[in-house]
Amino acid sequence: MARGLFELAVTLVPLLALWAGIYVCVARGWWWGLALVPPAAAFLVRLFMIQHDCGHQAFLPGAAANTWVGRCIGVLTMTPYGYWRRTHAIHHATSANLDRRGLGAIEMLTVEEYRALSPLKRLGYRLYRHRLVMLGLGPPYMFLIQHRLPIGAMRERWAWRSVLGNNLGLALLAATLVPFVGVRAMLIAHLPVVSLAAAIGVGLFYVQHQFEGSRWMRQDGWNPTASALEGSSHLVLPQPLRWLTANIGAHHLHHASSRIPFYRLDKAMAAHPSLATACRLHIRDLGPALNLALWDEIGGRMVTFREAGLSR
Repeated sequence: MARGLFELAVTLVPLLALWAGIYVCVARGWWWGLALVPPAAAFLVRLFMIQHDCGHQAFLPGAAANTWVGRCIGVLTMTPYGYWRRTHAIHHATSANLDRRGLGAIEMLTVEEYRALSPLKRLGYRLYRHRLVMLGLGPPYMFLIQHRLPIGAMRERWAWRSVLGNNLGLALLAATLVPFVGVRAMLIAHLPVVSLAAAIGVGLFYVQHQFEGSRWMRQDGWNPTASALEGSSHLVLPQPLRWLTANIGAHHLHHASSRIPFYRLDKAMAAHPSLATACRLHIRDLGPALNLALWDEIGGRMVTFREAGLSR
């Protein structure tokens, strides 16, 4: 409990201080205060990773503690905790499974599936996979707009309770801030931080599952261990990026054992040295990974449109 509360404090306090600094600067017309947006976004990413661990019941002892901390964090990350937790559980249960692609994952097609699309749907998929959409328009849309509705679970009462509860929390937060800083300052200070943090988070999530060397399997050959250790990457980041991303780069280990809290992943990795070399990526690999768009079942690898002979 003590370690979890410490990690929460050293993340939340700097984030709120940076956010307050942005509010004050913007309200007074000091536009240089927007220079605080990137560090605030970095701490918001770390806060989301704490929410992520809460969703796995790994951050604090006890289900109730994890649930309420996750729900409260969800207001700041604009992520309905219960809805996200269920869709993320689907992602863990189906990761790297070609026959069970769905909620909680970035859409990916095989080469043959893409070839079977109409020209209009091909264009839609290409736009979806374009960097400007994947890292530019898509993340803010997801967190600011899409999360206001339980997409994919519209008939589920639990999903509506989660989403509407998150929306209510956001409304209360706005009602608390607006009298002090005004609508304009709140929007200018809040939305860029959330948008940048969302872009960072989506970029990390992308490269954790769609990268050179990843393995996707059909249901008859799929198993949890293979999907974790061969379908998830080990993104080696330097400090302080590893700290700011809460060790999420050790994603293969996280998928192998999601109940390990992020602050113990380093020790778990050290206890199993073979994991350190599995599916290893570096920052320089991020750009090339974003070019990969399709799964080639014949070749057993991720490929670009050009490599698949689909440059047009």
